[in-house]
Amino acid sequence: MGIKITTTGHYLPALKVSNDDLTQYMDTSHEWINKRTGISSRHIATNENTSDLASEAAKRILAKSGISAEELDFIIVATMTPDALSPSTACIVQEKIGASKAFCFDISAACSGFVYALSNASHLMKSGNYDKGLVIGAETMSKVINWQDRSTAVLFGDGAGGVLLERTDSPEDSFLAEDLHADGSRHLALVADHKNVQNPFTEVKETQSYYLEMDGRGIFDFAIRNVPETINRIIANSTLSKDDVAWVVAHQANKRLLEAISKKSNIPFEKFGLNIADTGNTSAASIPILLDQMIESNQIQAGENILLTGFGGGLTWGSLLIKL
Repeated sequence: MGIKITTTGHYLPALKVSNDDLTQYMDTSHEWINKRTGISSRHIATNENTSDLASEAAKRILAKSGISAEELDFIIVATMTPDALSPSTACIVQEKIGASKAFCFDISAACSGFVYALSNASHLMKSGNYDKGLVIGAETMSKVINWQDRSTAVLFGDGAGGVLLERTDSPEDSFLAEDLHADGSRHLALVADHKNVQNPFTEVKETQSYYLEMDGRGIFDFAIRNVPETINRIIANSTLSKDDVAWVVAHQANKRLLEAISKKSNIPFEKFGLNIADTGNTSAASIPILLDQMIESNQIQAGENILLTGFGGGLTWGSLLIKL
């Protein structure tokens, strides 16, 4: 029996904010943003939280699959912008979609979150104890952004995407290889909503850091160095060659960065899926949103080998080779 990704889906908030719209809030321009990032617009939540976006994506996946929410064994949500520290966003999604039999938990690995979550889900399924599960990447990055800081505010957007995993009678498996990494010594390169110890017994009450703070150059350099390495390593450790990979569905951080990763990994840029122009950086949601869009547009065909690669805060990075 095999573990298959059988259905994909995504959801984006209705409000679309262009680069020109951002000039009302900060000193910037469409030309400045687009030249440096490849971003033209992003979707921003106005009255929806992360669980709402994740739930809408989940409902779309279930509607396409034809299965009911009560058939789900588990829900995993990858996010760095949960509704709350507790309960998990996944538990809130369970209630919103009526998946009363599913166990639920969140994974926090920033922009690598979906790759981490999908790896965890595949191993849960391979235990033989579960038949169906949802893996969702969902973010409302807009709630942790300083909207006067053009170095970060122009980059991010909100959204959710995910996949349904099912145990099938076919011996073929969607999961071909994986390669996951982290380097906590560089954790300060990307921090959001940092909470210090504050109680009546502390001697020093430090100022809380709520907004996302990012070492843009440090993240860029880290990704150029580490992402091509994980791409080359996962292919070397599989039975495939680079020619066998139909598409690279990478975290949508920056178009120039993806071009550099393409060059260093010796995979043609034409094989890299792109939606950053319209969605911006949606962190853990970017890979599943792009994956579903490419399937919907028939860019990705059934039976093709797809390389998923994520990288971001933690620092974390990793890749999965899958076959749809």
